[in-house]
Amino acid sequence: MKAFRVTGTAPFGQQRQAFSMDLPAADAADAEHRVYSIMGSRHNVTRRSMDLQSVTEIDPRTSQEPAVLHHFREDIAAAGGPVAPAEEE
Repeated sequence: MKAFRVTGTAPFGQQRQAFSMDLPAADAADAEHRVYSIMGSRHNVTRRSMDLQSVTEIDPRTSQEPAVLHHFREDIAAAGGPVAPAEEE
């Protein structure tokens, strides 16, 4: 499994809005399928109405997404912890 960042636009209500989602997947095609599945389930958005601009492989240490951090927790700990800057409150 690898970590991917998928960016695109989808209709939310009366307007189209950009989104970015980090998730673990086997390959780029699997990442696309998972995004379609998640967005359809959470927001009732059809596959045809979504426009995915990019699917890129990322370093799991740069993600803030809990699913990615959980899936790669041993690798992140072995590499010395996350690379992403700490968020301010």
